[in-house]
Amino acid sequence: MASPGTGILLNITNSKEGGIPDRSMENITPGRQLFLNQKEALEREVLEMVSGVDRMMAGAVDALVNLDQQAALDVISQDDAIDRMDIDVEEKCLRLLALQQPMGSDLREIGTIIKMITDIERIGDLAVDLAKIVIKIENELGESSYIDIKRMSIAALDMLGLAVRAFVRKNIDGLDAIIVMEESVDDLYRDFREQVFDYMRRKPDQVVAASWMLLAVHHIERVADHALNIAERVHFMVTGELRQLVPHDSRTS
Repeated sequence: MASPGTGILLNITNSKEGGIPDRSMENITPGRQLFLNQKEALEREVLEMVSGVDRMMAGAVDALVNLDQQAALDVISQDDAIDRMDIDVEEKCLRLLALQQPMGSDLREIGTIIKMITDIERIGDLAVDLAKIVIKIENELGESSYIDIKRMSIAALDMLGLAVRAFVRKNIDGLDAIIVMEESVDDLYRDFREQVFDYMRRKPDQVVAASWMLLAVHHIERVADHALNIAERVHFMVTGELRQLVPHDSRTS
């Protein structure tokens, strides 16, 4: 059974301030209305894609915590749908650019969507990689309970949720929280890495399984990096200023 995820899509669309605005009552030309309808359809597809990778990542982490191979296989089976959505959204963006030739903030938004879906698709790939690690650890008769990996995954997915909420609202007020959360995820990454090393020293017969666990921690840290990438693109979309919210030399490697 697929994991319900963290409810990113539900949280955004049910928010009083969130959701995609209804512009049907604006006094605009039919051509402009067509463009807005197409753009809003793209935004909804992006939200569906985010919701899908959120479920995949939450499911992969649950499978890792419980070392549940069937749950891991369920996550892997969802990857093709995300890949198809990635291709579909990109094709629609390119068609919109060619036919409508948007300018200014409209052009920045379409460009942001193209960049966002790359990061979203890669989060889905990381969920698949985590699911495969579940199978590797289980085959080694290893364990995963010695670190609280779910805590780190929740923080990384919260970052993703905040970045996507900023995209939907076209408001950067919440991006400062993402910077703070990114630092928290980096701290957890360093702590968990040391915990895995300590586990290896105490149980040298579990080095192979623990090595897979170390890679799992790295994958979740990468989810936070992708969420930060999305936040930076949203900042550009809203302000027209492209800058790093967190310098790359300050990020955990």
